[in-house]
Amino acid sequence: MEVLAKIAFGMYALIILCGGAVTVTAQSLVRALIGLIATLFAVAGMYLLLAAPLIAFMQILIYVGAVCVLIFFAIMLTRASGEGKEAATPTARPAHQYANAVLVLLAPAVFLSWVIIRHPAKSVPVPAKVTVAELGKGLLEPYTLSFELISVVLLVAMAGAVLLIWEKRRKE
Repeated sequence: MEVLAKIAFGMYALIILCGGAVTVTAQSLVRALIGLIATLFAVAGMYLLLAAPLIAFMQILIYVGAVCVLIFFAIMLTRASGEGKEAATPTARPAHQYANAVLVLLAPAVFLSWVIIRHPAKSVPVPAKVTVAELGKGLLEPYTLSFELISVVLLVAMAGAVLLIWEKRRKE
């Protein structure tokens, strides 16, 4: 069973890395969004490996189901007004920018690896069993206002995007 878990971890890690690479390097915003969705699904798979199915479900429901759909609508609304106009052609980046990107990626990884190796954790306490009802109560009771404000911000962002496109189309 442990071998299967390691294989699944490797598969999820590979999907996360590939999806992240597609997200960052894609020329099309829609392809970048598809890479992001693949990455978020793989992160949900990692949560399943950690025996946290509720968190995995929330990952899919909130990030893939809501945030990515919101980003998709924003992309579609902003791209719809640009039809018929010539598209900007992407330019090739110099090699030193890629080298700088690799250095920026590796610097924190090397530093954090060094810190973890030099100062390992003494022990990690075993978490207590928490039921889904207790988790929900703990998340929602003190943070209800925060959750509501986040939903209002997302609603206002979507309404603002629709309003901007509507105004732009009306002027054309």
